[in-house]
Amino acid sequence: MAAALHALLRPAAAARSCRRALLPPPPPRRCPGARACSAAGAPFQYIVVQKKGAKQDVGLIQLNRPQALNALCDGLMREMRQALDAFEGDPQVGAIVITGSEKAFAAGADIKEMQNKTFQQCYSGGFLADWNRVATVRKPVIAAVNGYALGGGCELAMMCDIIYAGEKAQFGQPEILLGTIPGAGGTQRLTRAVGKSLAMEMVLTGDRISAQEAKEAGLVSKIFPVEKLLEAAISCGEKIAGNSKLVTVIAKESVNAAFETTLEEGNRTEKRLFYATFATDDRREGMAAFVEKRKANFTNS
Repeated sequence: MAAALHALLRPAAAARSCRRALLPPPPPRRCPGARACSAAGAPFQYIVVQKKGAKQDVGLIQLNRPQALNALCDGLMREMRQALDAFEGDPQVGAIVITGSEKAFAAGADIKEMQNKTFQQCYSGGFLADWNRVATVRKPVIAAVNGYALGGGCELAMMCDIIYAGEKAQFGQPEILLGTIPGAGGTQRLTRAVGKSLAMEMVLTGDRISAQEAKEAGLVSKIFPVEKLLEAAISCGEKIAGNSKLVTVIAKESVNAAFETTLEEGNRTEKRLFYATFATDDRREGMAAFVEKRKANFTNS
């Protein structure tokens, strides 16, 4: 799987070459306005995928549809799932960062792509159901949000485990202005993150909130200057990746249980997972290192 990931990665020069290349004949349901890679480049057309960090242990997925403000079309989401699957299977990668541009994280779903869909097509085809792959990745995922995170872009950020925001970021669920409602978790995750009153206001009016308002409401954990945001997100990813990768996955599962179960059931889940860490070499190494006053050397076994 690590070899598969290596085949998908491309250096910055190749990425620039890809953006200049012409599209081949478009397949059905291609993203409007997309740019293709050269034959020698990676297969991705709508995202840039790299490994970052001093130990190359942070996977980076950058949305790359600048002319459409990174609108989330079917092709982009399909490529994101491929990249997430590759990072998930790469033992070197301990955390993943998803970001966009300074102007837009993602301005929403691709309206042109969905405007002619019928109820029958949406319901029978499970429209947007596969977007949830971001939320089911077992490794921690950090959203680095600059600019617009609206509609599907806000939903994408909320699927991540941690949200870092640039100081000019804006969050919103404006679907009501288009005669519809959020369809990828917006009404559910937003309410759990910021509470019923603010979520109701945002969903029913389509109004946006600033990065500072998002932090005060609990949607965002930290705010950074625009130019420092990605560096900070990668640094957080490196810190996470430096811990036991196995126990990190266990810890993420336990925290997520707080969102998805009652307090009583969540506490039972936490106890079971806590006990499970005592079967790992990393737990033994971590506690031994603490007692011996040295840095832990996790084997991730």
